[in-house]
Amino acid sequence: MHRRLKALSPDWLRGGHSDWRMTTIVCMNPFLTSQAGQCRIVSRQDLLNSGMRPKHITAAVRSNTLIRVRRDHYALPETDRHTLEAVRVGGREACVSAAREIGFFAFDSQFTHVHIPREASRLRSPQSRHVPLAAAPRDGVELHWWPLIDSADGTEYCVGPRDALAQIIQCQEPRFALAALDTALHEHKIRAADLDEIFAHIPDKHGGLRSRIDARVDAGQESVVRDLFRSAGYRCDIQVYIDRVGRVDILVEGCVVVEADSQSHHKTWEEHIRDRTRDRLLAALGYVTLRVLYQDIMFDPEGVLRALQKLVDICRHGSPRVFSIAQAAGIRGA
Repeated sequence: MHRRLKALSPDWLRGGHSDWRMTTIVCMNPFLTSQAGQCRIVSRQDLLNSGMRPKHITAAVRSNTLIRVRRDHYALPETDRHTLEAVRVGGREACVSAAREIGFFAFDSQFTHVHIPREASRLRSPQSRHVPLAAAPRDGVELHWWPLIDSADGTEYCVGPRDALAQIIQCQEPRFALAALDTALHEHKIRAADLDEIFAHIPDKHGGLRSRIDARVDAGQESVVRDLFRSAGYRCDIQVYIDRVGRVDILVEGCVVVEADSQSHHKTWEEHIRDRTRDRLLAALGYVTLRVLYQDIMFDPEGVLRALQKLVDICRHGSPRVFSIAQAAGIRGA
């Protein structure tokens, strides 16, 4: 491997086996953002160059301070499972696994997606480097064999963002692929010019996705719900600034403000206060607010769309319940 390595301290060389730590090795990697530059997969030569001797490497593996992922590939025990599985198979993280690693939207990264070069050999089970891949069940692992846009892009264990997006477009539902494209652009993982290469690399049947891309979205769930509403024929404006309120995620038909909550963000009490204050201010300005959860956007889009349809109808025609409640009150009063 060609990444530059730096030993933070030589002290571990003088200590016992329990003191040897791979955390003294830093990999200067401009492509990797999720680990602040830390190199998680290193070769035997990298370890030797850092000052370790062969007996140190053997002792570190035996003491579980170091994992021998596959031949000539080593990692820390706490290294991400998807990274270990991809390297152990004999490839690199791909598709949604690569998106999660690089830092843009991935709908479901539970399974490890692995890109395998067509000329690859000695493929192994994702769970054991001693078991050939052909003899192992592939549950939990998705293999990608498509040729890459740029095999030199990315890291030793993860394909580059352009290839990850090309794989996602062909592997995932269109709405999730759109969210990946939107957020990759928004987070500056790719440039607008890269879209030409990405769409030239995939079948023409996916070309319609390009006209729906909008890099202004803050998060993948916003992209998914916006596309849901637009596909249903509603006019959607995103990241709209409203006086006294600030920016809102989506404004539908000029009257319904839709706020899409994230998957993992647990709000503090102060954030709840801020949201309720925004809702009150929006109501005072004549807007209706719909707050939708991540799980509802992803797993119950029909229910989210029905809720929006009702709110838009209320904005346009008023609520039928207003008369019904007044009528019922009159009957009870009589």
